[in-house]
Amino acid sequence: MKDNHSNMEIEEVIRASMKMTDVPAPEVNNQLKTTLYQQEAILRKQPATHKLSLWYLPMVLNLITFSLLALFALIIIENIYLSYFTAGICLYIGVAGILLTIVGVKRANIKEDITIRIEKRGVLA
Repeated sequence: MKDNHSNMEIEEVIRASMKMTDVPAPEVNNQLKTTLYQQEAILRKQPATHKLSLWYLPMVLNLITFSLLALFALIIIENIYLSYFTAGICLYIGVAGILLTIVGVKRANIKEDITIRIEKRGVLA
C-alpha cells in the first residue's frame, strides 16, 4: 500500500510539472547561454585525453628476461663453455630486441601504435 501511495504522489508531481507553462525571461536565457559557451570554450582548450606511450615496454621486458636467463645459464650450467655460449646467445637476443625496437620507432611509428589514451572526465573532445 505504501508503494502504491508513493507512486501516485510521484505521478501527480510529474503531471503537474508537465502542465507548467513558465518560460524563463530572455535575459536569463541569454545569460545562461553565454555562461555555457564560456565554459565550453574553456573545456575545449584543455586536452581531452592524456597519452601514455608504452613503446619502450617490450624492449625493457625483453632485455630483463634474457638478462635473467643469461645469469641463470651462468649459475646453473656446469660446463663453462656451454654456459658462456648460452649466456652469449641470451644477451645477443636482448640486444637484438633493443635494435628491433629502435627500427620499429624509426620505420613503423611504433610510438603511436603502442599508446594508451586516458580520457579525462568533464573535458569535451
